[in-house]
Amino acid sequence: MKFSSTIVVLLFLMSVVSNGQFVKKHGKLSLMGTQLVDQNKKPIVLRGMSFGWHSMWPRFYNEKSVRWLKKDFKCNIVRAAMGIELGQFSYLKEPQFSKEKIEAVVNGAIQSDIYVIIDWHSHNINLKEAKEFFAEISKKYAKYPNIIYEVFNEPDYETWQEVKSYTEEIIRVIRQNDPDNIILVGCPHWDQDINLPASDPIIGYNNIMYTMHFYAATHGKELRDRTDAAIKSGIPVFISESAGMEATGDGPLDYQSWQDYIDWMENRKLSWITWSVSDKDETCSILKKSAKSDGKWKDEDLKESGIKIREYLRKYNKE
Repeated sequence: MKFSSTIVVLLFLMSVVSNGQFVKKHGKLSLMGTQLVDQNKKPIVLRGMSFGWHSMWPRFYNEKSVRWLKKDFKCNIVRAAMGIELGQFSYLKEPQFSKEKIEAVVNGAIQSDIYVIIDWHSHNINLKEAKEFFAEISKKYAKYPNIIYEVFNEPDYETWQEVKSYTEEIIRVIRQNDPDNIILVGCPHWDQDINLPASDPIIGYNNIMYTMHFYAATHGKELRDRTDAAIKSGIPVFISESAGMEATGDGPLDYQSWQDYIDWMENRKLSWITWSVSDKDETCSILKKSAKSDGKWKDEDLKESGIKIREYLRKYNKE
C-alpha cells in the first residue's frame, strides 16, 4: 500500500503532537489497587531523571534543562530534589533561593507537559519546615495534574513509627489544598525497609504510594523480593530513586544487575526515576563538567551512566 506524501506528513505531525502532550493525554493520576493509572484508568509507567541536590547543583535547575530531558532523554517525568540540610544553598539556610530553584523545574515540567516530583530531599525529620513548605507549594500547584509530592526522601535511622507520624502530618497539610495528586512516602533505612509500611500502612487517605530506592551493584534480589511481598500485601510502590552502581553513588556500573531491575520494574509496571542530573566526580552523576547548565548536552558531555540511562529511557518511553 502506498501513502501520499500528505498523509505521511499528517501522521508525523500527529505523532509529534501526541509525544509533546503527555500530561494532556494522561491527566490526573490515581491508584487502582496498587497500580498507578491515568485519567482514563489505564495503567501508566513514569520513567525519568532526578536532578541532584538543588543546593549542590543549582545551575541545572531551569526550564531549559527540563525541556532537554524530555526532548533528548525522552523523560516523561523529572524529580526536583530540594536539599534540606546539605550545602550552602540548602533550604534551611536559603529557603527563598531553594523554592525558586524547585519551582523553576516544576514550571519547566508544566511547560513541557510532563510530570514532576517535588522531593523534600532530606534524611532527617524537619517537621515545622516541611509543613510550611508543603502548605505553600501545594496551595500554589494543586490545580496541576503534573504534580507528585515526595514528603521524605530516604529516612535513615528513624523508626517507621517516627516516619509515619511525621508523614501523616505532612499529608494532612497537603490534602487541605490538594485532595488528589499522588503523595510518595519514604521508609526507613534509605527506602529499603518497604516491609515496615507494608505491615502498618497509612490509612484514611487516597493516592498514597511508598518509595523504594535501589542501586543495582549493591542491592540484589532480596530487595526485589521484599518489595514484591509489600506489593502483594496491598501497598503501591514507586521507585523514586535508582541507578546501576553501588549505593555510595560510585564504583563501576553493574549492567546485568541494573537490567535485572529494569526487567523487574517493567514486568510489574512500576514507575522509576534514575539519579542524577549533576556533574560531581562520581559514577551516578550523569554529566561531565563540560555540560551546559541548560541542556543541549552532547555525547561527550555525558558520562557512562548518562549514556546508558538515556538509552534505557529512549527504549522504554516509546510514547
